[in-house]
This record gives sequence, C-alpha cells and structure tokens, in this order.
Amino acid sequence: MSPETRRFHAVLRGYAERNDGAIALWGDTLKMDYTSLFAEVAYRQQRLRDEGVNVVALALDNGVDAMLWDLAILFEGLTCLTLPPFFSPAQRAHCLEQSHAERVIAEPHLEAELLGAGYQQHGDFWRKTFAGRPSMPSGTAKVTFTSGTTGAPKGVCLSANSVLRVARELHQASHASDPRHHLALLPIAILLENLGCYAALYAGATLSVPSQRSLGIQGASAVDAGQLLGCLAVRQPHSLILVPQLLLMLVIAAEQKAFSPGGLRFAAVGGARVSKALLQRAQQLGLPVFEGYGLSECASVVCLNRPDAQRPGSVGRPLPHVEIRLAEDDEVLIKGSTLLGYLGHSEQPEQWWPSGDLGTFDEDGFLYLKGRKKHQFVTSYGRNVNPDWVEAELTQSGVIAQAFVYGEALPENHVLLWPHSNACTDAQLAATVAAVNSTLPDYAQVHRWTRLDEPFSAANGLLTANGRPRRDAIVARYQTQLSAAHNEETPS
Repeated sequence: MSPETRRFHAVLRGYAERNDGAIALWGDTLKMDYTSLFAEVAYRQQRLRDEGVNVVALALDNGVDAMLWDLAILFEGLTCLTLPPFFSPAQRAHCLEQSHAERVIAEPHLEAELLGAGYQQHGDFWRKTFAGRPSMPSGTAKVTFTSGTTGAPKGVCLSANSVLRVARELHQASHASDPRHHLALLPIAILLENLGCYAALYAGATLSVPSQRSLGIQGASAVDAGQLLGCLAVRQPHSLILVPQLLLMLVIAAEQKAFSPGGLRFAAVGGARVSKALLQRAQQLGLPVFEGYGLSECASVVCLNRPDAQRPGSVGRPLPHVEIRLAEDDEVLIKGSTLLGYLGHSEQPEQWWPSGDLGTFDEDGFLYLKGRKKHQFVTSYGRNVNPDWVEAELTQSGVIAQAFVYGEALPENHVLLWPHSNACTDAQLAATVAAVNSTLPDYAQVHRWTRLDEPFSAANGLLTANGRPRRDAIVARYQTQLSAAHNEETPS
C-alpha cells in the first residue's frame, strides 16, 4: 500500500474496531456500520485477489455495492476504472478497450453491451482476456476518463497517494462545520464525488449513496426536482457536493419554501463557473455554499473556500497539498497531486500543470477564474472576452437553460438561447439578457441574441456526453445566425 492508502486503511480499521454501530453506508434501503464495512471490503479484496488481474472497471449506479467494490480495489492495490452512467455505449467500449479492463462489475442492463464487447459473465465479474498490457503509468490507482470536447474520452491516470491526499484535505477543509452525514448527489464515478465519499469516511461520518434513479437524476443533466427534494427531506444530509445547476435548483426550491436548508452545514459547489448572483441568492437563504475549483489532471480539487477562509466570487485559496502560480498570460499553473500521465500516452506530465484556465489572485491569495483560455475570443475592437463567464450569468438566472456566446472578430457579442420552459416569451428572454447585461462591463455584454429551435444535445452533436458545449460544432451549425449583422433580435 502507498503511504496515503495505509493511512486511510488505518483510519477505517480504527472506526471498525471501535464497533459502536455508527452507520458508514446508507444505500437505497441497506445500512451498514463501519465494522461490517471493513469486513466486507476485506472479503471483496480476497475475491479480487483470486481473480489475479490488474485492472477492474466499475459501471455501477451509486449504492453500497459500488462503494464497497471501489474500496476493495483501492486497498488491494489494483487499478480502478470508473465509468459514469452518462457515457454512451461507444465511449464505454473505448474506455474498456484502451484500459484493458480484464474484469468489469456492471449493472444488469449492460449485459448485451458487454457481451458485444467480448466479455463473459462469471458471477459478479465480467471477464475478458487482453493481449499485452495497456500503456499505463506504473502506480495508477484510478483511471478517470474526461469526455472533454471530443467524442473519444481521455484517460487520466492518478496515483492512490494523489487521490487520497486530496480526500484528506477535503475532510480538513470541512472539519470546522463537522458534517456527520454526506449525501452523494453526483455519480460516484465522477472523481469529485468519489473523493467527497472518501472524505466522509475519513471523518467517520455516515455516507448516503442512494441510486441516481431514486434521486430522480438521469444521465448528465435530467433531474426530477420533486423526487430529489423528497430524498433530501428524508435523509437530511449535513454536506453535499453540487454543480451549479443543482445549486440553482436548490436555491429556487428554497425561495419557494419547497426546501429547507437548515440542516446543511457544508455544500461545496464546482465543476463549472458559478455566477456571483446565484451565490448571493444562496447566501441570503442561509445555504452554506463554498465554491471550489479543480480538474481531473490534478486529482480534482485544488482550491476551495472554507468556513474560516471565504471570499465570495473567488474559488478560494489553494489547498495545502498544491502550489499555484500564474503564467505570463494569466493561465493557472498547478504543482502537486498531478496525474501520472494519460492512458496510452508515453509523455511525462509537466511539473507545473497548465490548467487551460485563466485567473487572478487578490492580495489575500484567493483565486478568481476568468474563463477557459481556449474559449476566449477577441472582438473586432480588440477586447478579450471569456464566454464561460457570460454564459454562467445567463444560465444561472433560472430562465435560460442554455446559452452560447460568440463574438470572434465581431463588433457586437451574439448569444444563442434556449429557455427552461417553452412557455417563456421573447420578452422574458430579453428582460433576462438586459438584467445580466446590467452587471457586465460593456465589452462582455450581449448585444444580439437568437432563440434556438432546439436545445444543444449529445444527440445533435452539439454537447459532449457530460453536457459541455462542442463550441466548434455550434459555430459551424449556426455560422449564418452568429455572423448576421442586422436581422436578429436585440435586447432592449
């Protein structure tokens, strides 16, 4: 075991030996204490040992079973490949083939897919033999695939030391709030939530892992708000990890008295830019929201606001395990807990990892993000604009579901809009755009907008599998509208 793995294992063993009946895992119905968890993980380690393999893939919904297998693979020193439920069959097949996953533990509905990929089922395991070994850095404990902006996901290889150090820092960052019950809203296959689960176990807290189905969450973005709020009302968690759209949903529900945030002690939000207006609304409602920042290549979280160190609008100060500096063009460079390499690539990662994000520090060391370096466009007046910033302000208003801002070499910025509701009128869209414009500097304001006939989606090729816009494809599809000078709607 690596040093961090030994530390984590010893912590869980201590909770097991205490044997006080404290609930460790709570699935849809099953509850398991720390003594049973430790024994069950050891049993599953032996089962993995008997298989005599190196790479195990998990294609499971959230639940007690998924967490037990994840821990068993970690403590056995094997490589764990996690497959998010929103990946397409083609993406899953790519991940399995590239990683040479000799064993897969999967949901029953994937049977036909795995048979088609050449796997055979033997009990809990789907087995396949591969010729040779994958091009994978030595010491890889986790392979997390990021869909990015292309169809073929890219495998990020991380060590156990890196992953568990971040989990330990997350535990320390939330320690002052003393969250004793964490509920996993995001798929455990997403690295951020996976580490949040480890952090909860580090604290000896209860980890709720209801299935995504029972939460009312489907795919990358479909949410049944009533079902999710019902689950939160029953479970009463102390801590959550949120993406901006889930935060928006909770804020709207709290404003309508459909959700009481009183029991929450720590809600980390990340995964995409959060609008300042949304954070202010959350704070006015008493939601203990702490914005953070990270990326898979750096084992997820690198900055986080904390109860004793918070600056609204920033993503917080760097956590103790990393160093951050800015390049000459303000790109955020990160050192510490970086990836071992990419799966299938022999190149060694740079010591200072180029994040692709632009940022600034204030005098107290809080980091503020300005958007993605590669998304930045330059207007015909020579002003740099990061569309991520403007799009976040527009989509987190509660009226607009999707926004795409474009202004490369144009005198005026143009946005493509899709509302949350078909009942939304053009006047409502115009009012929302005008309200957002009032908070933006002139060069970043939206001067023209077009209402879309259909939303961006993975099916029409305009979103990645995890819901991010394929910018080049959108520009190509809507080039005529985006370049038009006179015949589009303009905000009043």
